[in-house]
Amino acid sequence: MAEEPDITEKSPYWLGIGAVLAAIGASVCCVGPLLLLSLGIGGAWMSTLTSMETVRPFFFIISLIFIGLGYRKLYLIPDSCEEGRACTVSEVKQRQRMIFWVGSVLILLLLAFPWYAVYIL
Repeated sequence: MAEEPDITEKSPYWLGIGAVLAAIGASVCCVGPLLLLSLGIGGAWMSTLTSMETVRPFFFIISLIFIGLGYRKLYLIPDSCEEGRACTVSEVKQRQRMIFWVGSVLILLLLAFPWYAVYIL
């Protein structure tokens, strides 16, 4: 009977998920009202949605840490992969790097939203 691979073994998925969640937390003070306005929901009470602005720097830093950890995992740590596994295929590594850069750009755009939102609205 073949052994099942250990899924928790150095899985980089939590790095991307953590970065996305932290970026959403960092921009919730600004994206939330924009989303509600785009759905046609408005009112004076929307000005109270900026209460998350005080924790925005914390989420901003957490997002950058997760992006840095993802970069470290993909570029700085040497591969310790057994022959015949998916991680030894160069196309898999190239796809992971492409997804990392596309995701990082989207996360950075989400983090910078409060600065360029004034030009959109």
